[in-house]
Amino acid sequence: MSADRGSAHRAVAEAPRTRWNGTRTAAAPFGPRDFREALGRFPTGVVAVAARDPRTGRPVGLAANSFTSVSLEPPLVGFCVGRASTSWPALRAASRLAVSILGADQEEASLRLAAKGGDKFAEVPWHESPSGAPVIEGAQAWLECEVDAEHPAGDHVIVVARVHHLAAREGRSPLVYYRSEYRRLDD
Repeated sequence: MSADRGSAHRAVAEAPRTRWNGTRTAAAPFGPRDFREALGRFPTGVVAVAARDPRTGRPVGLAANSFTSVSLEPPLVGFCVGRASTSWPALRAASRLAVSILGADQEEASLRLAAKGGDKFAEVPWHESPSGAPVIEGAQAWLECEVDAEHPAGDHVIVVARVHHLAAREGRSPLVYYRSEYRRLDD
């Protein structure tokens, strides 16, 4: 039985692709690579989610490109975190976290926060939000939040957070992620 499943998996992975209007089309069922490539056509902003680890007091954080407004009343935002994230348990345990909306000149900060392990804040300048959560210095905007809800979703967790404080700057271009690369928007 397991040999049949393995053969079926290979058949899915090797599913023929057809052309439609000059684009590559993956036949259903499609694989994770096809799904990632299709979704990569949607440009997203990049945020840093950071807090102080309640156990150590040290800053902990991650980079995310799945960030959205959820509600104006009450003020809620949402972002997704991979279930395998080693940073999320410490972030979740913090009473408040800061979401920094990164600018076009902050690719290095995003890369450092996206890395696995190590001191992610060693070369990332930051200041404290009103409750002490790390805000990335020079961010376009920041929001101090409290986790309101978590919703399991496949290999990720959808986090809904209530905004308590915020600040925004004028005249900055956002850091954009498109087709698996950082991009800049022309003003």
